[in-house]
Amino acid sequence: MNQFNEFNFVQFSEGKTFNVVEVAPWQDYKTKELLGTEVTVVIMTDNTNYGEKKTGTNRFEKLKFKLRKQVDVPVDAQVIPINPVGKVYGDFNQNLSVHCDDIRVVEPKVHKQ
Repeated sequence: MNQFNEFNFVQFSEGKTFNVVEVAPWQDYKTKELLGTEVTVVIMTDNTNYGEKKTGTNRFEKLKFKLRKQVDVPVDAQVIPINPVGKVYGDFNQNLSVHCDDIRVVEPKVHKQ
C-alpha cells in the first residue's frame, strides 16, 4: 500500500522558499553505491494557506532533495526543485522523500538605488 502513498510536493511547496544547508553525496543505504547528490534544505518562509484551521507552519523544517546526478549548489542559496516527486514513508508516515531532476538556484534580487 505504501507504494501508492504519493505526496503532492508541488502543492506543498506553494508559498515556501528553500535554502541550502548542506550538499553531500547520495549513497544507497545498503550497498553504499553512489546514486547522485543529496541537497539538504531548510524551509525559510512558509506562506502556505492552510485554510481556516491554522495548523502551524513548516518554517525551519529540513528536507532532502535527492538528484540522480552530481550538482554543486552553494550553501545558503535559495533553490527550487525541478520536477519534484514526493513520497511519504516510515512506520507512521512521518517521513518525506523528495526526488527531483535538478535544482535551480534563485538569483538574489538586486535593489537599485
